[in-house]
Amino acid sequence: MAETYIVTGAAGFIGSNFVKLALEREDARIVALDKLTYAGNLANLSGAQDNPGFEFVKGDIADGPLVRKLLETYQPSAIVNFAAESHVDRSIDSPACFVETNVTGTFTLLEACRDYFFGATAPRHFRFIQVSTDEVYGSLGSTGYFTEKTPYSPNSPYSASKAAADHFAGAYFATYGLPVLITNCSNNYGPFQFPEKLIPLMILKALEAQPLPIYGDGRNIRDWIFVEDHCLGVMEVLKRGVPGEKYNLGGNCERSNVEVVDAVCAVLEDLFPASENPAMIQGGVVSYLDLKSFVKDRPGHDRRYAIDASRVKNELGWSPGHEFNEGLRRTVKWYLDNLDWCRDIRSGKYRMERLGLPGEK
Repeated sequence: MAETYIVTGAAGFIGSNFVKLALEREDARIVALDKLTYAGNLANLSGAQDNPGFEFVKGDIADGPLVRKLLETYQPSAIVNFAAESHVDRSIDSPACFVETNVTGTFTLLEACRDYFFGATAPRHFRFIQVSTDEVYGSLGSTGYFTEKTPYSPNSPYSASKAAADHFAGAYFATYGLPVLITNCSNNYGPFQFPEKLIPLMILKALEAQPLPIYGDGRNIRDWIFVEDHCLGVMEVLKRGVPGEKYNLGGNCERSNVEVVDAVCAVLEDLFPASENPAMIQGGVVSYLDLKSFVKDRPGHDRRYAIDASRVKNELGWSPGHEFNEGLRRTVKWYLDNLDWCRDIRSGKYRMERLGLPGEK
């Protein structure tokens, strides 16, 4: 009998990729829960909606009665919590909604799952997967890596809200015995990512011959992971991870922001040369690299993240399957092939403007 998973944040970037992989590879029944905020989009679930094992529910993870009803109705063997406000710049401008979703929402899910798990209907192998970020660990120096034992030291309202959610999740295991597992991932990239994040923002701005804004000196370093690899890692933790434990999921791929922008420009030049781009021709710009522009840094900008993912490799056999250049090429090609999706995304309030500079509107 197929497992039933409730996947929260299922219409977002990572959640939608996870849903489609789970339907394809696990023959799972998926109940997709999403509030459909600015970054949640039913179009992200194209294909999944035709699967008989898929059902979509519009709703908020902070709605306790709704969550309890879903648990009672579907009796899932897992909740996989991708639901989150996730953009650091937005958290600088409007931290309250990050607390509401990331902290209160996670708490609401945990409370509902506590009653469900210790009731009469939950499968004994039920799991709660808290999907988190490496940003909770704070900033690294020029050497070293985040491990599962690294103390939390968040530096933005976003990372602070995720750290709080992780602590609640861990406390529900320690205090109540709720079978919680936590994953902390590095920077994701790939299809369906909302264009406020670095890689899709650079792609779409370059296509329009707009300046490519790079924060500070561009030397802030992140560890990059292709979204499909991350989702497969979450699946392994769901199936074989040990309740109460944390697992770091990293791409083993450190790149500075300026290196990422340079790589995006190189792939664009190969797939859609500047000499063939009407916007570039009209603007008199010869190369995508000429669009690079260094701008005022983000407040509290962490200098370096790097994940040690050896535990999940050694214990669960997972490792990332995509090298950065390969994954980036797939990503750029997806955006080039899906410009209608990009236009629809930008038909709302978001216009790829700069966020996260307090006092500067």
